[in-house]
Amino acid sequence: MAIPYSSTTLFTASQFQLSQKSLSHTKSITKCCEIREQVLKFNNNNGFSETSLLHHSAALKSPRPRRIILVRHGESEGNVDESTYTRVADPKIELTEKGKIDAEQCGETIRELISKDGATDWKVYFYVSPYKRTRQTLQHLGRAFERSRIAGLREEPRLREQDFGNFQDREKMRVEKAIRNRYGRFFYRFPNGESAADVYDRITGFRETLKSDIDVGRFQPPGERNPEMNLVIVSHGLTLRVFLMRWYKWTVEQFERLNNLGNGKIIVMGKGYGGRYSLLVHHTKEELKEFGLTEEMLIDQEWQKMAKIGELNYDCPTMKSFFPHFEAEECETLYHGEIY
Repeated sequence: MAIPYSSTTLFTASQFQLSQKSLSHTKSITKCCEIREQVLKFNNNNGFSETSLLHHSAALKSPRPRRIILVRHGESEGNVDESTYTRVADPKIELTEKGKIDAEQCGETIRELISKDGATDWKVYFYVSPYKRTRQTLQHLGRAFERSRIAGLREEPRLREQDFGNFQDREKMRVEKAIRNRYGRFFYRFPNGESAADVYDRITGFRETLKSDIDVGRFQPPGERNPEMNLVIVSHGLTLRVFLMRWYKWTVEQFERLNNLGNGKIIVMGKGYGGRYSLLVHHTKEELKEFGLTEEMLIDQEWQKMAKIGELNYDCPTMKSFFPHFEAEECETLYHGEIY
């Protein structure tokens, strides 16, 4: 089988595997081996070793987005009147007029944040919960961006609000929330609804999808490898806290310390020096403490800011939460002057 050649052609064995479909089962193995030998010979003759092919593949990998921006929806009718949930299905609850203004101001805030980079070719790609209030938030914040700036969007059901059950009985919900406070905010499951732990499970699936999208640059237009891409996730308060918990591997105890974002507010995961995302690229320590991060969590965010993709934090700051005797050992070492 002759292999066509040009100075810009790079062949890999996988490109020829489709030819097996036209071969019989008995001939396909022999043919595949012949093709593989020709491919290897071609690559070696033209200076493409296995190592160089791997480097070439890595070089073609799409650049990671500049940042991931998490947006909580604007003020909704349910935020100002809890009785709304007794007569309107949660997914159909709309924004208030103030909520629409919240969203428009949020869009301006995001545009200003991105524009400060000084790049001229920046774009945004949106992921949005299918609930009406989040879709309305996207519509209103999207007014800050002309069509050429929006790379695309995806409605993502896994980003929906925690399910509190169907039409809610107002007094019963007050009782259930009081029970939740005693039982634990993460594990308590509302009748006919979800716990935060249930939300964690579906957000885990979304996170894997998002990481795959980032790795292959699925939101990039064909042929483009724009490093000035910004991802915007428009969702709900608890869902966004669970997303951060899952991304940074926070414990249940750490999650339960977190506070909700305000309506129409954002929290930003900025790309650090090594390519990982850290909250400290954009936010101050004081802002993150107000959100609920502990000193241990802030230490990890510092590490995230500097670490490379694929690295592990072997000095994980949450160790002391599980093994408090480490702190006593450290104090003992300090006392004896072994650490300066």
